[in-house]
Amino acid sequence: MIKKLPLHWKIIFGLILGILWALAGSWLGWNTFTENWIAPWGRIFIDLLKLIAVPLVLFSIIGGIVSLGHPKDLGKLGGKTLLLYLCTTILSVTIGLLLVNLFAPGKTLDKDVRLQNRMSYELWLNEKGLSPKDGKWFSKDSAYADIVNEVSLRKGFEETDEVKDRLKTAKKAGEDGPLVFLEDMVPGNIFSSLSDNRNMLQVIFFGIFFGIAILFIPREKVRPLVGFIDSVAEVFLKMVDLIMKLAPFFVFALMAGMVNQMAGNNPAHVLELFKGLTWYALVVALGLIIMAFVIYPLVMGLFVKGISYKEFLKGISPAQMLAFTTSSSAATLPVTLECVEENLGVDKRVSSFVLPIGATVNMDGTSLYQAVAVVFLAQMHLVDLTLGQQMVVVLTATLASIGSAAIPSAGLVMLMIVLTSVGLNPAWIGIILPVDRILDMMRTVVNVTGDATVSSVIDKTTKIEKDPFVE
Repeated sequence: MIKKLPLHWKIIFGLILGILWALAGSWLGWNTFTENWIAPWGRIFIDLLKLIAVPLVLFSIIGGIVSLGHPKDLGKLGGKTLLLYLCTTILSVTIGLLLVNLFAPGKTLDKDVRLQNRMSYELWLNEKGLSPKDGKWFSKDSAYADIVNEVSLRKGFEETDEVKDRLKTAKKAGEDGPLVFLEDMVPGNIFSSLSDNRNMLQVIFFGIFFGIAILFIPREKVRPLVGFIDSVAEVFLKMVDLIMKLAPFFVFALMAGMVNQMAGNNPAHVLELFKGLTWYALVVALGLIIMAFVIYPLVMGLFVKGISYKEFLKGISPAQMLAFTTSSSAATLPVTLECVEENLGVDKRVSSFVLPIGATVNMDGTSLYQAVAVVFLAQMHLVDLTLGQQMVVVLTATLASIGSAAIPSAGLVMLMIVLTSVGLNPAWIGIILPVDRILDMMRTVVNVTGDATVSSVIDKTTKIEKDPFVE
């Protein structure tokens, strides 16, 4: 019976069983057993996917470009890819802003708590020599003197080690010049880039450059090389097939280890993580659900004929499940390629070019979360962002999503940069850290679904000439 179930259902069952195992183990004191004997299999799964991701991206991109046959087709495909990714990112940020302004999760906190938060914000502004964006100084009112004294004795978020590390990274990113994105994209040593998953953009650049160079060499001279590249790509795809046969077990181990780490010896701690942040988490989750299960299928329905709503979600569901458990678009990429080509019928020449770029620069879920987080944090500190300031959030979050792939802990680090852009304290990320892990899993699902949608749309709306290396 279980053997006949589709893969995505097996993965879902593995995910649920992993959560239940971790919670039950926490009650029964099995934490050490779970950490020592089950969790390692989840980490092995991630490593296997990462092992395949980088070389698969390299050979897929080179093969895809070569099969296009002409540089003009590459330019047409590249321009359309970046434009569509930019449009979906702006759309996701806009949806996030609409929802956070509509539900105002930051205003659900007790007014006295928000007032104390405001005082801590103004103390931070004083320390930095800045002025509040709304022009109001609550702390200068003598009626609030006791609150100011109480707040001044508190330990700030920026004093925690986790926030300190990200503050340093965000400061460095904020000090970089306008062309640092291009500098980071060009590898000084391709072998170093291949050994580090964080340098995926450099691998993509090299793959595109290498593929374009092949197009300018006489066909008869490079035919053996092209055959070799296609063969290697096929081998890596077969490796994906073999790994996916054990995916339900790996997902079980991954979730068991993750929830076990969160729960510790107290399973109620998992629920406590959401206490006080419930409305914020729900608004982010609602926005992500709208993007993944309403907006993307709607776009598919408008531009891709012959694939129903159910077929689209069923076709991409294995990649969505893996995205949820791994929290990594890059690690999920091998499975996304397989789902898009085999289940959605996308031309391999399109998917091998569009998806690797999407896994690196398309961060729709991350951008939506950043928009909601910034306004939520402002609301809970009694700061009303104007329409103009929220437009700055849209612009900064959109640009940040493109450059975030080159930065470790990308989502939170780029959120700090977005907070700074509208005059808010970047250390406030410490407030939302407790629920960030769960939301990170959800926003990765949106990123992967967006990649699949864009590749499908481009496949159906772009005419590509016959592969010149196919007789």
